[in-house]
Amino acid sequence: MKENFDRFKFALYKEKEMPEFRKWITALAGLALFAGLASAQVTGNGSSTGAFTCATTNASVTPTLRAEGYTEAVGDIVLICSGGSLPTGNNGVPIPTANFTIFLNTAVTSRLLPTSTISNASEALLMIDEPGASLSASPETGYGPAQAQIPCGAANIGVGAGPGGCVEYLGFSTTEAASGIAYPVPVSSPSSATTCIAAPVTSECAPAPNVFQGLVSGNQVNFYGIPVEPPGSTGNRVYRITNIRVNANGIAGGGAVPGQATASISISSGLGITNSTLTVGFVSQGLSSTNTLLRNATNTGSASSGGTTFAQCSSASVTSTSGTAALGTLQFAENFPTAFKVRQAAAVQNIPGTIYSSESNFVSSSAGYSSTVTAFGTSYLPGQADYGTRLKALFSNVPSGVSIYVSTRDVTNAFSTPGTASSAVLVVSETASDLPSGSVPAAGQTGNYTAANGSAVAIAPVGLTSAGSGAAVWEVVATNPAAIDTLGFAVYINYSAAPATNSPAPGTVTVTLSFAPTPSGGAFTSTTGAAASGSLTLPRFSDSLDITKNLASIALCTTALLYPYVINVNGFDTGIAVANTTTDIFGTTAQAGACSFYFYGTAAPTVNPFVGPVVATGTVYANLASTMAPGFDGYMIANCNFQYAHGFAFVSDVGARNLAMGYLALVFNSNRNTTPEALNQ
Repeated sequence: MKENFDRFKFALYKEKEMPEFRKWITALAGLALFAGLASAQVTGNGSSTGAFTCATTNASVTPTLRAEGYTEAVGDIVLICSGGSLPTGNNGVPIPTANFTIFLNTAVTSRLLPTSTISNASEALLMIDEPGASLSASPETGYGPAQAQIPCGAANIGVGAGPGGCVEYLGFSTTEAASGIAYPVPVSSPSSATTCIAAPVTSECAPAPNVFQGLVSGNQVNFYGIPVEPPGSTGNRVYRITNIRVNANGIAGGGAVPGQATASISISSGLGITNSTLTVGFVSQGLSSTNTLLRNATNTGSASSGGTTFAQCSSASVTSTSGTAALGTLQFAENFPTAFKVRQAAAVQNIPGTIYSSESNFVSSSAGYSSTVTAFGTSYLPGQADYGTRLKALFSNVPSGVSIYVSTRDVTNAFSTPGTASSAVLVVSETASDLPSGSVPAAGQTGNYTAANGSAVAIAPVGLTSAGSGAAVWEVVATNPAAIDTLGFAVYINYSAAPATNSPAPGTVTVTLSFAPTPSGGAFTSTTGAAASGSLTLPRFSDSLDITKNLASIALCTTALLYPYVINVNGFDTGIAVANTTTDIFGTTAQAGACSFYFYGTAAPTVNPFVGPVVATGTVYANLASTMAPGFDGYMIANCNFQYAHGFAFVSDVGARNLAMGYLALVFNSNRNTTPEALNQ
């Protein structure tokens, strides 16, 4: 019992990280399976303990996968095998092999590491007996975990330890002799019992390969030529499969009931397997659809659903200290604690079973994998991602003459940054190579946006196309995998008012918030991004769950006035007056513009509207209906090309001898189709 309990404690130690309730339930339920995992060694005395069988399990914490993700790393698959009979010595006969096939319910997207002869070799790895686990701080001992991670070799991917590959035998090693182990273990040479004998060892045997590379095909991963020597009467044989990435976007689910990524395992030799199908990931949206939004500039509340409204006739400048150019903060919020990940959580991520909570998974640095694929000028090892989680703001419908600026790091609000190291930094593009030491790129950084309170936020312009679209991308460089992270980035607008030339053009600027990279960035399509690749970067995401918000509106500097009754028949006439009140005590931008008068009723003029002269700020324009629309009887709408126009009408008989009255023109919203009128503005 003590031995089993000690081993159980080790299993928990190796899989620790997230203390959710389900971890303990899974671990307790699998106590019988994990009882021999602690030693993870090849043991035996030649006696048979029944059929050689395996039971599958996965990491004690089944990971949550982002529904937006094309390349989500599923939990490790572990086969714990026992029984069978182990020979007592080296008989010169190769260890038998079998082919392991893992079937997923969605496409496998692990990075491909092609060789000269095999194009679908991948970063997915199968390890035997937890090699390298003794590198941890655990008290674990045993031959298997004490061994280095030794790959079978790229030249043997198609055959593994089968004929023509890295053939394995049973023998003895110096390591065994020093530990007093008298039973044989897997070795790579020699094939004859006469040159590799029982302890004391006179001819050392080289340890056998214990890391095998998988081949990806559609929704499956194949491992060929895997040694399947039974452990005998004591201990277990452990097979761990890691670095499988899948297209989580292809799995339905979300809300209260997440989708599930499932894996089924098949072994060609007929080796018995229990629990051959298991859940290797739960699928949920990575960005919170509720809390990923636009906040106001002070970050004290959500911004208006329509965004910030700017007048065409009033300039906005990021160099101003008034703060008028600040649109707000773009808030990205996780939907679950591990949706945001750094590129690599530790300098070395090669201990089997450890949960690293990073975009990189199990990163093998074994000999034989030092020269793998090259992407963007950097060599990558199996399991290594190109960068941490990236967050993208895609700006659309930006008018000509308008510039958008963003903060180069996460901020407290549009006017200040946290007094801590950056949690995310601006990068030059969606798929640019990772930043050295998490630094902000010098290229494109133009200076500081200085707010009225004197604090500064480093900013950079967003590159815009002629169609008015452009993206800003930030990379997560620090995160807390045990809490919901929320990151905000400041966004600003910059333009010079030119209403005479209709610049900037009126319209609504939108922003779409998502992970990056996505197909909209142009580096890949939704088809290529959702398939295994040796050239595309990791991670990759879909655009299917992007979140779009209104960012800013450019409104014409106009005022619409309603004159309900205008007449100049039967001896009556109407005096029309319009005051340009943009000169005031409130700091309003002084404006000048002409008014167009539209007549609706009897004898409306054939030239409609009547366009008056430019009304200077602080002046009043006056005219008679008899001059503007002779013989007219009806109502009139005046549309003035400046803000805060106010009107007055005076109706009387000629000379105002018998009847006269005056009224104020009503100010109303010109967008009557979508906004309720407010006639008393």
